[in-house]
Amino acid sequence: MTAFLTAFLMVFLAELGDKTQLLVMAFAAKYRWQTVMLAVLIATVANHLVAIIIGIYVNTVINMDYIHLAAAATFFIFGIGTLISNDREEKLKDKRMLINPFWTVAVAFFLAETGDKTQLATIAMAARFGEWLPLLIGTTAGMIAADGLGVLAGTVINRYVSQKRIQMFSAIFFLICGFTELIVVFHVFDNF
Repeated sequence: MTAFLTAFLMVFLAELGDKTQLLVMAFAAKYRWQTVMLAVLIATVANHLVAIIIGIYVNTVINMDYIHLAAAATFFIFGIGTLISNDREEKLKDKRMLINPFWTVAVAFFLAETGDKTQLATIAMAARFGEWLPLLIGTTAGMIAADGLGVLAGTVINRYVSQKRIQMFSAIFFLICGFTELIVVFHVFDNF
């Protein structure tokens, strides 16, 4: 029970105001909240399961710079795609959607969460407690609770802010996340 409660509280508090919570808000303003929450649930379970396995068994095998580069590339693609999506959406109104919103959210969230403080906290808790199931349930519940607040905020924002402004904010946010990931990879601020 200690592992579950520690995991829930640590992840919930770490996720409040985190970039992935803001990412969820942006997606909730664009897609159905049910799709966003299901994608976040699946991505969180996968991401934190990997973190727990790393924490318990292989604490230093993955070079996180590669993960950050993949996340940066994904954010840049989403940012640029969001900037040009308005024109594309007009042309594709009657056509089938080419990119499934579920997979868009799940992949973006998984990559954004990789190497993030909540994943690193999950690795540390796994190394300390060594109990994978209570940790997985606790970290996932904490993430869903915090990101549920983000989804609520995103749907409320969607009611009061124009779609064009939401689109611009989302694109800028994705690009900032991409640059942030590159800063992490190239250790720009390590000497400060």
